[in-house]
Amino acid sequence: QVQLVESGGGLVQAGGSLRLSCAASGGTFSSYGMGWFRQAPGKEREFVAAISWSGGTTYYADSVKGRFTISRDNAKNTVYLQMNSLKPEDTAVYYCAATGRTYTVGWFRRVGTYDYWGQGTQVTVSS
Repeated sequence: QVQLVESGGGLVQAGGSLRLSCAASGGTFSSYGMGWFRQAPGKEREFVAAISWSGGTTYYADSVKGRFTISRDNAKNTVYLQMNSLKPEDTAVYYCAATGRTYTVGWFRRVGTYDYWGQGTQVTVSS
């Protein structure tokens, strides 16, 4: 069983930056693909970014490409999401998630692929 704890959310002005962290425990972190998702009020949970178990491959939603960067430190059992040039439409609860099932095409963008989820951290971007 893997436990995931997000941190780093908060209130920031448009154009600002935040760095989210997700600390994992209870499993073999380096064997999991990791993803970040977000959910705004009244909307479905949506894919933001993902990274392969080795960190060698990253994936991004078109809406964040060029502004967000996902990375991981397997020695620290932590995945990060650096968010720059934030926009009001980035406001949401951000969740990290882990999966051992990275062998299917498009694994990274499907909510159902992920077996473990954190509790979420709120990101609010003011205009």
